[in-house]
Amino acid sequence: MQVLDTKKMKKVVVLGTGGTIAGTAASANDHTGYTAGQLGVQQLLDAIPGLNDVLQGDSLQCVQVAQLDSKDMDHATWQALAQRCAHWLAQPDVGGIVITHGTDTLEETAWFLQQVQRTTKPVVLTCAMRPASALTPDGPQNLLDAVAVVLDPMARGVLAVCAGRIHNAREVQKIHPYRLDAFSSGESGPRGWVEQGRVRWADPGSWPMAHVHASQAMALSVADWPWVAVVQSHAGSDARQVQALVAAGVKGLVVAGTGNGTVHQSLLTALAQAQAEGVAVRLTTRCAEGQIVGQAAALQMAPTGLNAYKARVSLMLDLMG
Repeated sequence: MQVLDTKKMKKVVVLGTGGTIAGTAASANDHTGYTAGQLGVQQLLDAIPGLNDVLQGDSLQCVQVAQLDSKDMDHATWQALAQRCAHWLAQPDVGGIVITHGTDTLEETAWFLQQVQRTTKPVVLTCAMRPASALTPDGPQNLLDAVAVVLDPMARGVLAVCAGRIHNAREVQKIHPYRLDAFSSGESGPRGWVEQGRVRWADPGSWPMAHVHASQAMALSVADWPWVAVVQSHAGSDARQVQALVAAGVKGLVVAGTGNGTVHQSLLTALAQAQAEGVAVRLTTRCAEGQIVGQAAALQMAPTGLNAYKARVSLMLDLMG
């Protein structure tokens, strides 16, 4: 008796934005003096041996959304990327999306996309710490692993894949400027791992929801997005930085406090005045792990567990309402 293959074929869409994964250098030994975003996403896919083995009959479609160094990521690219994701995720035959991205701002893009996407399908960002021209580039394996994660039936929401680890958009953070395993999820640990093409989840658990103002972020001109800045509290903090931002028209301030959310007194006075003038202020901590225990009476807390740069994204979305 013939056994029918009941696996439902689906499409994986790969969106390219540039980054080190698409970078090239004059020498294969040069891992730092390269130019990011030189290769197209189709060229990256063509360089991966074994890709068809992971796809197992599923199809790929690639689209070049941007071609930049992620240190230069901007709101216009975020919006274009989110709109492309929404378009493709709405297609019944699309199982999920892979995004090639630079490492420098990957965590910010991941959190923004998590906040604005209303879907249960996976969106997986991946990257590289070495350019494509390196003697042993890490991009092809990371991209192959990202495709494997998208095709896994347990994958949901926005994830990041690098060096065999799967990270949630909320927790992922770049912690090293050079090594291949440059990302961490802090105390939470990785969401899972990719081992020999197979995905192993730490705990499927619950998946995060989109922000209530997601539709505004997709439709509003980026020129009209509220300006939110990050301020660091440190020894010798000067109130003039806050005063200058307020005078220039900033709408929100995220404060990266020291330790358990403590803030330099001169800075705290200026922030209290900014609040009184209608500027939204949120407090988080500079510490890479843990979260603030208790709350400073003068300042409202940022969402639990977010670093200052992801808290900036959330506050910006809050103010769109």
